Amino acid sequence: MKMLKPALATTAAAAILAVGGCDTTDPLLRDGLWHPNHTNRVNLTVTAAYPADLVRGSGVTTTDGTVAAAAVDRLHTDKVKKLPEAGLSEIETRSQGGTGGE
Repeated sequence: MKMLKPALATTAAAAILAVGGCDTTDPLLRDGLWHPNHTNRVNLTVTAAYPADLVRGSGVTTTDGTVAAAAVDRLHTDKVKKLPEAGLSEIETRSQGGTGGE
């Protein structure tokens, strides 16, 4: 194995030391600052209409899945229904010729 040039070895060592100290400047790891401790779970628990559903879900008895199954069948046979008009103006993408970059 060839010997590294002293300047390259010094640069590599400095880079390793610099990267190793990143956790001391990371705002999420510094003491005295906010830490994301189970935030999503806490927010979900607070906003759930029925907290028991977070432990065990509840089924829906008003449908048997026929409508959903029909939609999947249309998707698989390329017969998807067009979405109804929303009453908003259509958004179109247009491209112009040219080389760009100007």
